[in-house]
Amino acid sequence: MQSGFTFTVSVLAGILMLVGCTTTDPYTGQPQTSNTARGAAIGALGGAILGALTNTRGGEAGRNALIGAGIGALAGGAVGNYMDRQEAELRRQLAATGVGVTRVGDNLILDMQDDILFDVDSAELNFRSRQIINSVALVLKEYRQSYVSVNGFTDTTGTRQYNSQLSQFRAEAVAAELVDNGVEPIRISPRGYGESNLRIQTPDGVNEPRNRRVEIVIEPFIG
Repeated sequence: MQSGFTFTVSVLAGILMLVGCTTTDPYTGQPQTSNTARGAAIGALGGAILGALTNTRGGEAGRNALIGAGIGALAGGAVGNYMDRQEAELRRQLAATGVGVTRVGDNLILDMQDDILFDVDSAELNFRSRQIINSVALVLKEYRQSYVSVNGFTDTTGTRQYNSQLSQFRAEAVAAELVDNGVEPIRISPRGYGESNLRIQTPDGVNEPRNRRVEIVIEPFIG
């Protein structure tokens, strides 16, 4: 059986190989990693990343993997100031996007409102969503001692089982975009919640765009 560190490195290597496939952005004409390649990278290895990150939060092997990747834990007394600075930078970067930043203890929650939404039965990110995620990634690359939970949700159209899968794909699409913009995959935990946490309460079968969303929670890596 592989050690936690070796396992994490193999996951990272696999993702980097997969996200190397590029296409041309139809909006800018610039090269970009294709949605299919990014989705395959995170989709195929998402469970492994989640397992590695879970191990990081609760086990020595995962902590060693982060440290081996050059990410050191924060001392308890430094957490507050570190999160204060990260919060201020996120607010600055996201000021023109309409994305809210909420502080809950030492965690930061990005309220995407109507900016990172999805079409019915889709996990494809639009151009506006990718711009917002890029702004988030700029901050996450500067503040590397942070975990990133990417939580996907759906409306109530479709079955609960299908919505659970679709919400996972949405979380993985955002996680892949963060990776594509330079955030280390070992720090990211994509997870789908289906229709279990509706922003707007609706009966079954209702198409409510604000429920088709992804939310990002940022927390410090504490020693």
